[in-house]
Amino acid sequence: MPKDGSVVRLDGQGKPLWLVLELTYRCPLKCPWCSNPLDFARREDAELTTEEWKRVLREGRELGALQLGFTGGEPLLRDDLEELVAAASALGYYTNLITSGVGLSEERLLALKQAGLNQIQLSLQSSERELTDRLVGARAHDLKVKVAHQIKAHGFPMVLNVPVFRHNVDQVADILALAEDIGVDYLEFANIQYYNWALLNRDELLPTRAQLEAAELAVQAARARLGERMTIYFVIPDYYEGRPKACMNGWGSIHLTIAPDGAAMPCQEARVIEGLSFPTVREHSLAWLWNESPTFRKFRGEEWMREPCRSCSEREQDFGGCRCQAFLLTGDACNTDPACSRSPAHHLIGEAIAQAHAPGRTLKPLVMRSEPRSEPRSRARIGADHAA
Repeated sequence: MPKDGSVVRLDGQGKPLWLVLELTYRCPLKCPWCSNPLDFARREDAELTTEEWKRVLREGRELGALQLGFTGGEPLLRDDLEELVAAASALGYYTNLITSGVGLSEERLLALKQAGLNQIQLSLQSSERELTDRLVGARAHDLKVKVAHQIKAHGFPMVLNVPVFRHNVDQVADILALAEDIGVDYLEFANIQYYNWALLNRDELLPTRAQLEAAELAVQAARARLGERMTIYFVIPDYYEGRPKACMNGWGSIHLTIAPDGAAMPCQEARVIEGLSFPTVREHSLAWLWNESPTFRKFRGEEWMREPCRSCSEREQDFGGCRCQAFLLTGDACNTDPACSRSPAHHLIGEAIAQAHAPGRTLKPLVMRSEPRSEPRSRARIGADHAA
C-alpha cells in the first residue's frame, strides 16, 4: 500500500511555510480520536485575544509563512473568526478553515467569503446518519451534508476530510459517492494517527490490513472513473507500512503550530512529549520561538538521532519517524519510531495490531472526548454491528 498523500517533500529554506492557529480547544463534538490533549483546557480566558492572534499573524508573515490554517477544537466558536480571516487575508496568507461544520451557517459563510477566506476543509465521519451522530456524540450528519452543499454553492474550494478507522473503513465506496454528489474538489481519507484520544481508543479504532486494502481498491476505482473531477488522497496508518511517515517534513522545518494559549509547537501533538517546555507568544516573539526555542531546536537536523537512525540511508526521508509516537510507545522521544521495521521497538506495533484483532475479541465502548480530566472515563457505546 503506497503512502499516497502522506509524504510531502518541500524545502522551506528555514521558514515556517505552514502556520496553524489552534484558536480554541472548545468543540461541540466528542470525537473519540480527537487531537485535543487528554487534559485540554476549556477556560476561555486562557485563549489568546483577538489582538494577540493578529500579532501572531503579522509576525508569521515576517518569518515567511504562506499557508494558514484556522483550526481547533472548533474555530467557529470564536466570535472573532471573521476578523482574524480578514486580517490574515490583508497580510497575504492563503487561508484555510478546518471545521466540523457545526456553527457554519449560510450567514457566516457569506461573512467569511467577504473576509477573504480561500478554502474550507470540512470533516465527515460516515456515509450513514446514525453512525456519524454516534461517533461524534451529537446530531451532526445532516448538518454536515447541508453545510457541504452550501460551501460549494458559495464557490469555495473544498476539502472533505474523512478520518478513517475500523467503524467506517468499509464505507469508503459510499463516502466516495456522497462526495461526488456534493461536488467535492479534494477528498482526503486520512487514517487516524494514534495520539491522545485516538491512542486511548486504539484497540477499538484500528482497522485490519484487509479492510485497508479493500478501501484502497475502492479509491483506485474512483480515481479511474472520476479522473480530474476530484483529487482523492488515501493516507494509510504507518502501523501497516514498515516505515514511519516523515515527521512534519522534519521537526521544526516548515510547520509552526500555535496552541490556544499561545504555546508554539512543531506539530499539534508535541505537548505529549514529557520533558519539553513550550514557551508562548505571550513571552517571546514568533521569530525567537521559531529560531531559538530549545523546543524547536531539540529534534532539528540529525544530531539527536540514535542508532539505527543515525547510520540509516533513509534518515533524510522520514527523519526517524514521529517524535510523539516514539515517546508515546517507548517513553523516549529520541528513539526510532516503532512504526519502522528497523526499530528495536517495532514489536510494539505488531503486538498492538494483534491485541486489537485478537480472535473472539469484542469491541468495547469508545472513550469519548469529554470534560477536562487527567484520566477520561466517560464512555458512549458504538454499536457492535459496526465491528470488523
